[in-house]
Amino acid sequence: MTYEFNGYKPVVHESAFVHPQAAVTGNVIIGKNVYIGPGAAIRGDWGQIVIEDNCNVQENCTIHVFPGVTVLLKEMAHVGHGAIIHGATIGRNVLIGMNAVVMDRVEVGDESIVGALSFIKADEKIPPRSLVVGNPYKIIKQVSDEMIDWKTKGTQVYMQLPADCHATLKPCEPLREVPADRQKQESTYKTWNESKG
Repeated sequence: MTYEFNGYKPVVHESAFVHPQAAVTGNVIIGKNVYIGPGAAIRGDWGQIVIEDNCNVQENCTIHVFPGVTVLLKEMAHVGHGAIIHGATIGRNVLIGMNAVVMDRVEVGDESIVGALSFIKADEKIPPRSLVVGNPYKIIKQVSDEMIDWKTKGTQVYMQLPADCHATLKPCEPLREVPADRQKQESTYKTWNESKG
C-alpha cells in the first residue's frame, strides 16, 4: 500500500514491485526494478527516502528518518530481511544483512557487506569494501573481489523478482494436497559457504 502524507505522494517506477502488504508513506522515491517485500515499512513522513534502481528491501524491513533528513539507498543496495535503516546512506552494491540496524547519519561505503544482526551506531563512516560484523560493529577485513561478485549475483536474482511478481504473483486459494507433478525449483544461487565449497 502507498499512502500520501502531508501533501507528499510516493513515486514508484512502473518496473518496481511494492508488495501489497508493504507500507510506503509520503516522500519516498523508488527507482527501476526495485523489490519491496511484504511487511516492509518505508516511512517518508518527516524526511525523504530515496531507493535507487535495482535495490531490494526485503520482508519486515523498516526505513525511517528524523525530520528534514534524507535516507539514500544507492543503486543495487540489498537490505536483508528484518533490517532497520534509520537516517543513513547505504552505498552502491552494499549488502545489509538480516536484522542489522544502521543508525542516523551513518554512511556505509560502496561494496561493503554488513553481517546479520550487526549494529552500526549513529555518525559512523564505513569505508568502501568493508566487511562489518557484530554489536557493536567491527570492521574485520576488506571485501574481496570474490565476495563482491557473490553479493552482486544475489542482487541480480532480486533484480529479476519485480518483473516475475508483476507477471505471476496473484492471490489464490490454497491447494489441499501436493500435486504429483509439482516441479522442483532450481538452485540458481548459493550461500557464501556453499559457493566456496
